[in-house]
Amino acid sequence: MKSALLIFPSAVALCLVLSALFFLASSFSISAQSSQSSSISLATEMRVRGPGWWPTKGQPARAEYTGPDACSECHELKSETAQSTPMLHAAVRASDSRSLREHANLPFQTGPYTYQLLTTPEKSTLTVGNATSSLSVDLLWALGSGHMGQTFIYQQSAKFYESHVSFYTASQALDITPGQSHSIPATLEDAAGRAIPPNEARFCFGCHTTASTARNQFDPSAAFLGVTCEACHGPGAQHIAAARAKTEKRGDGSIFNPAQLARVDSVDFCGACHRTWQDVVSGQMVGAGTFNVRFAPYRLENSKCWAGGDARITCMSCHDPHKPLSHDVASYDQNCLACHASSPTEKKSETHPGAACPVATKNCVTCHMPKVEPPNLHSTFTDHWIRIAHPSSAYPE
Repeated sequence: MKSALLIFPSAVALCLVLSALFFLASSFSISAQSSQSSSISLATEMRVRGPGWWPTKGQPARAEYTGPDACSECHELKSETAQSTPMLHAAVRASDSRSLREHANLPFQTGPYTYQLLTTPEKSTLTVGNATSSLSVDLLWALGSGHMGQTFIYQQSAKFYESHVSFYTASQALDITPGQSHSIPATLEDAAGRAIPPNEARFCFGCHTTASTARNQFDPSAAFLGVTCEACHGPGAQHIAAARAKTEKRGDGSIFNPAQLARVDSVDFCGACHRTWQDVVSGQMVGAGTFNVRFAPYRLENSKCWAGGDARITCMSCHDPHKPLSHDVASYDQNCLACHASSPTEKKSETHPGAACPVATKNCVTCHMPKVEPPNLHSTFTDHWIRIAHPSSAYPE
């Protein structure tokens, strides 16, 4: 569901684009920091296959990770506030899903298929039936924090499946999973869920868990659930050992600090899961209509203010990944006014290159970053394509 915007997951819509970009990686060998002077967004697969740390990278061994509890020894405050972030709860065991525990019997129907998702203290079981037969599967994972909803994963014959129905928080009910077809499934098996290709499953779990792939071997059963500290800062065993032994030196490379990235790299870093500009364009998701409003880095980099090259315009300028996302629109005014003049009489300057808004200096995002509700997602998303958004204007792509 989202993350500093973890968005509502769909293995089809959110992961397939990375699989489509896989062929590009063989032609490039790019460091995670090599594009700092190019100002060009890169495909996530290129970043992952280059040297250096990048989210969803699966090269380090599982033993190189320690888990978030060890980080709290020195970073107590950040660890405490992170407990309330959607990212940290981007994946849970289905048996631990609050949405399922609070809705022990969830019905749904599409065409001839009747669904029943029953949850007991031991497990959650999805049963799909028609007039002649039925099929039951035990759900293993719930992806998404539950703020907007959750999609469920089950496993059969060593294959992972994405449930055909998901739980939506706004309606408190089941509906078709984002990215899956709303047409009537051809078979009972299709009605239950969609088989996830191996590469797609790896990317999907890579954005909802930590260390689900280690030594390039995919094993979500050994992952830390949710986007933990090491998902963004890299494996921490060496860093923590040095800190405990008091031998750590700042910048010794034992841990990665995303705050030091240049602006394009910084936005691409978040785009590893929220989709970079290049991921969306190369993955042919432009033209998808309001569905791509979920890809905040792509939308941000289409903004006129982004084109100005101001280094202060990044995801982390407005969103602290260690804290819950603020839903108070007024709280973002200070970010806008850090670059824009606060009154028409104030002249543009090096520190304030943006013109003053002739309408207001409060609740800026309500006009310039409108809320958009894509079809069938039962949720609204803030459009990060910053612009003068007239009510009658078409959705820009």
